[in-house]
Amino acid sequence: MDIAAFRALEPLCWRAPSAHNTQPWRLRYEPGAIHLGWDAADTLPVADPTGRDLRLSLGAFVETCLIVAADAGLRLEYAADHDERHRRVGWLRPARHPYQTPFRTTDVWERRTDRGRLADGPEQDTLAALDAVARQAGGGVRAVPEPARLAALLRTADRQQYADPAVVAELRRWLRLDPTHPSYDVDGLSDRCLALSRPAATGLRAALAAYPLLRPLGLPRLLAAADDPLARGGAVLVLIAPADLDRTGQVEVGRVLMRIWLTLHTAGLAAHPLSQLIDVAATRTALGALLDVAPDRLLHVARVGRPNRPAPRSARRVGGA
Repeated sequence: MDIAAFRALEPLCWRAPSAHNTQPWRLRYEPGAIHLGWDAADTLPVADPTGRDLRLSLGAFVETCLIVAADAGLRLEYAADHDERHRRVGWLRPARHPYQTPFRTTDVWERRTDRGRLADGPEQDTLAALDAVARQAGGGVRAVPEPARLAALLRTADRQQYADPAVVAELRRWLRLDPTHPSYDVDGLSDRCLALSRPAATGLRAALAAYPLLRPLGLPRLLAAADDPLARGGAVLVLIAPADLDRTGQVEVGRVLMRIWLTLHTAGLAAHPLSQLIDVAATRTALGALLDVAPDRLLHVARVGRPNRPAPRSARRVGGA
């Protein structure tokens, strides 16, 4: 196993997506295999109490590692070995044949989350391709009819999250609203990637700094009403998981999600996650009723469409932006 060759590719592997751009994954190189795990310090115990987003991120990282390795001619396979106690999801180990994937390292490098204006949601053939990818893992992809109908649900989810001091404190830890922030080019959610103007970023930073004082005066409602991503266009797609999905299965669906994002990218489309819709119990239940799907099977929600210009590249700890 050419450890040195894979180490050189690690900055490309870190282009995988993660909630709040926390980049929780960690690699440990051992004789004959690479340990795939995570650092608890880079998880979201308040916003992601079940670990759903963590495991999706780890699965996306696994898939990214396999794609990047295959494109470099390295023969690796993934062996699932999920262990919460030791914070491990599995191993990368030598394989007889390269990993079979239609994607290349350039797809990994160029794919970006886009919170700006999106037009022309996926065509029917693209939707069918996305659904086929999800069905490989027993799931599916559904488009929400009339996405504007979700606006009220989105405001409700945002308002409930902004009303929770613990959620806001965790969010503030990962916000990078000023280029002078010491981690601006390292991790987290920057003003650029959030598509915030300089005045908007300054205003949000000031509002959150005064959160204890302003919360009882209605700040959560004002923050929830301040932004309507659905007004910036695009379709809304929901990833539906197989029934009774366990933790190992969530990592596998994270791999599927990465393939879905890359399928969108190669079709000239971009995605903007709207996870709050399924993070809040009431809006998750309402969305499940709208789609006639059990709420616990809703695994990921995103606004999808064709961007009018390239989105900023999010920061990474390994290899720079």
